[in-house]
Amino acid sequence: MKKILITGVLLTLLLSSCEKEDKKEPFIGPKLPSNFPQPAYDLSANPVTEAGFALGKKLFYDPILSRDNTIACADCHISFAAFTHPDHPTSHGIDNLFGKRNALPVQNMLWRTSFFWDGGVPNLDLVPLNPIQNPVEMDESPAVVLEKLRNHPEYPGLFREAFGSEEVNTARFLQAMSQFMAMLVSADSRYDHYVRKEPGGEMSVEELAGLAVFQQKCAACHATDLFTDQSFRNNGVIDDFSLDKGRAEVSTFSEDIGKFAVPSLRNVAATAPYMHNGKFKTLESVLDHYAGGGVKDSPTLDPLLRQSDGTLGIPLSTAEKAQLIAFLNTLTDETFLRDARFAQ
Repeated sequence: MKKILITGVLLTLLLSSCEKEDKKEPFIGPKLPSNFPQPAYDLSANPVTEAGFALGKKLFYDPILSRDNTIACADCHISFAAFTHPDHPTSHGIDNLFGKRNALPVQNMLWRTSFFWDGGVPNLDLVPLNPIQNPVEMDESPAVVLEKLRNHPEYPGLFREAFGSEEVNTARFLQAMSQFMAMLVSADSRYDHYVRKEPGGEMSVEELAGLAVFQQKCAACHATDLFTDQSFRNNGVIDDFSLDKGRAEVSTFSEDIGKFAVPSLRNVAATAPYMHNGKFKTLESVLDHYAGGGVKDSPTLDPLLRQSDGTLGIPLSTAEKAQLIAFLNTLTDETFLRDARFAQ
């Protein structure tokens, strides 16, 4: 049923492309960083406008998307924490129910080729359907959401401003939310200034040493200036997958059991707790997991975590761990975290 729904939505989005001609607002962004690759998302098919962004932001912060009008996207994706749920190992949604996974950041979504820990959503435009329909998040039907919006005193007018008429349909709803998420670009950290050779990019000796350690021991998975290769890997956080099979929940392949998406490390100092189940509260505990014998073995454990001498994990000295922490802190983008355009 999920595949049928996604296929139908994609068809609707394609058929609605003619609606773009009615948009009155000019293209406003987002600004694409010079040290990033080309976006995976086609902005020409859904250009960001002032009105479209405003509509998407209102929807993101509106609990009307949930069954009982109590849970908004922003309840689990808070702007000052890179749109994660700080201090929550797993987020709670409708009826105070808890999910089984940690809330991922909502940042640099234009460059992602799949979404969520299991990669079950292939396109940015389809992302909102997942939490809306999830029984422990918003537990609502997209059709009911659209009906609520049509009967709302403000939304038809906002859709008219963004799309040229008051029609509220699936394509427009999803495109508006994508326009908001498309603007959530984080690329103004001290590290970014350093690699772009801009003012404000000075790095200390310890931070540069951490960068060297990172490139040697971490960058195989946290690759490029996106700090993720967008693969799915088993990093040994757990060895019992009876409650959550990870990527295999989507692919159904046994070789994907226990594999989860490699998250970006941008703003990582602001997005605790860490891992798919929120197991670790600090960056120090994450590094201790890899270096201190915490990696749990299982058939799909990533080969990079199997050393030639048979030990599991990543060898890191006390000094290297301190250097890595120093470097990871340079990935914090205060401009993004405090951007008033994105906060409620």
